[in-house]
Amino acid sequence: MIQNPAQPLTRRRFTALVAGSSLLAAPALRAQSANRIVLGQSAAFSGPAAQLGIQFHAGAKLFFDQLNAKGGINQTPVEIVQLDDGYEPERCAENTRKLLADDVFALFGYIGTPTSVAALPLATKAQVPFFAPFTGALGLRQPFNRMAFHMRASYHDETALIVKQLTHLGLKKIAVFYQNDAYGKAGLDGVTAALQAQQLAPVAVATVERNSQDVAKAVASLTAAQPDAVVQISAYASCAAFIRAARKAGYGGTFYNVSFVGTQALADTLGKDGAGVMVSQVVPTPYSGSRPIAREFNAAIAEGGAKVQPNFSSMEGFMAAKLLAEGLRRAGARPSRDALVGALESIRDFSLGGFNISFGPNDHVASHFVELSMLTGDGRVRT
Repeated sequence: MIQNPAQPLTRRRFTALVAGSSLLAAPALRAQSANRIVLGQSAAFSGPAAQLGIQFHAGAKLFFDQLNAKGGINQTPVEIVQLDDGYEPERCAENTRKLLADDVFALFGYIGTPTSVAALPLATKAQVPFFAPFTGALGLRQPFNRMAFHMRASYHDETALIVKQLTHLGLKKIAVFYQNDAYGKAGLDGVTAALQAQQLAPVAVATVERNSQDVAKAVASLTAAQPDAVVQISAYASCAAFIRAARKAGYGGTFYNVSFVGTQALADTLGKDGAGVMVSQVVPTPYSGSRPIAREFNAAIAEGGAKVQPNFSSMEGFMAAKLLAEGLRRAGARPSRDALVGALESIRDFSLGGFNISFGPNDHVASHFVELSMLTGDGRVRT
């Protein structure tokens, strides 16, 4: 191991509004009822970040499908309504208003910082739980928000480990390639804070626009600084484009990524060019049976999830669904949203298949687990 609510809509008006929306392979949007628990998810299911949403959703759906086959939560099935936002904040906000208007029980598994930043104020105003967003931005965690629950470690946790690893190896000339939005800036802040703790600073920084692979200027700027390593805070398509272009320009240093990059998607995109690329992880590896949660996940795939690719993103979705199910169980037979919040806060020192989880009334960050993994260049990932 390398260590603000929308105006209420009538059903007819709402149906008309969503008739042309990007609803994907999900139950038709409909009001919450006593005989099912409906979760709403807005995520990237198209565009350069699509694999993040697709894989997370696949893992979560795998868990809930198998849970429902056994009776659901207190004999109540759990469904996820998914809407595609293409990793664009404006589309995410529109989707969130639609989901809230249809009275989903909770918002679940939103993908990304800029989209979650757009959605969380809407969820907060509506007093709807916002559970397990796929982001480590501190701005979504501080100040404390009673509606927001985070399963994963923060980008500050991830970048602290990355900087610690690099400086331990004697690599102190560190550059940052980051996405020009709230996500990238959150990661940049993490790297900068970790370096400052060691009286260091980034030797160079450069940006890429969200959903873009136009990296030529960034490559020229960062390679000119001759860094020992480049920490990348973006999604897999732009990070892969940067790595390929930097290497073509003669750069021979190391590349480090945070977990949001989408590890398997990055490995698949890079192929042999991925050899030696590092990625920090916030959930255990799905490729080893050393933890019960990984064995459970792979057994679920073998049982009925043949279309689910076992990777870090899908396993995070599976784990998030399992954790939410535990909260729903504790919330009682006919849970209210307030009861769910209280139930989640009661989950302390809890083992999620060997992955330690702890919430509390004033702490909605379940884990600070981080470890490093490396791409092998043949599509595999080693931890």
